[in-house]
Amino acid sequence: MIEFTLNGKAVSADVPDEMPLLWVIRDIFKLTGSKYGCGIGQCGACTVHVEDVPMKSCSLPASSIAGRKVTTIEGLGSKDNLHPVQQAWINEEVSQCGYCQSGQIMAASALLENNPAPSDEDIDTAMSGNLCKCGSYPRVRKAIHSLAKN
Repeated sequence: MIEFTLNGKAVSADVPDEMPLLWVIRDIFKLTGSKYGCGIGQCGACTVHVEDVPMKSCSLPASSIAGRKVTTIEGLGSKDNLHPVQQAWINEEVSQCGYCQSGQIMAASALLENNPAPSDEDIDTAMSGNLCKCGSYPRVRKAIHSLAKN
């Protein structure tokens, strides 16, 4: 039994220690915003925050989150109260197919939390682990800059 905080709520799951966090989130808690892309932590579609740090949930064993705080895209904002990064994504029309966007938004929100005035280089570095087959990188950068405190 693994106990942790998921999107602000104390939860528990009876899963194997080695089960990837992504499957705990999707299969046990039915939160499908975090996507399966590569399964080896390289594409970023599965990015969540663990203790406010962006992490790839597909390669993170469930046992590693015991007693910790996990936030998924569903916990970042809601339809009625979007997170500023979610609103910037809409304003800048970042999304094309949309598959990578929850991971992109989670990475961008962590970047802005830790660096409210990122340079292009800071953005490129922070977002380098989140791949987009559609190539929406210029709009990602524009959305992040729209929120930057310069």
